[in-house]
Amino acid sequence: MFHYVYIIENQKKELYVGKTVNLKKRLLEHNNKKTFSTRKGEGWRYIYFEAHLNSTDTDRREKYLKTTQGSRAIKMMMREYLRTTKVEKDQISTTWKGDNVEQPVQ
Repeated sequence: MFHYVYIIENQKKELYVGKTVNLKKRLLEHNNKKTFSTRKGEGWRYIYFEAHLNSTDTDRREKYLKTTQGSRAIKMMMREYLRTTKVEKDQISTTWKGDNVEQPVQ
């Protein structure tokens, strides 16, 4: 089973970094306002994700992407996309609350 780290964007061009084992279900939760950190945004969509075989690797990667250095890495990885959509530097969520942890589906 894959574990995913993802970046989503809402209609206001705000970004959020999270993790999941089920990308489809997780996006529905964001758009149905079932996630504390993203409940104020609307129209969330995936703009990036990466898959890991180990949940520990996923946890580590998500934590990193939510740091200042990780935010810089996101800007470098996605510089063309961010340039064309004009995402402001302070719009990348760096909140680490652990509220987006999902249990594997059996």
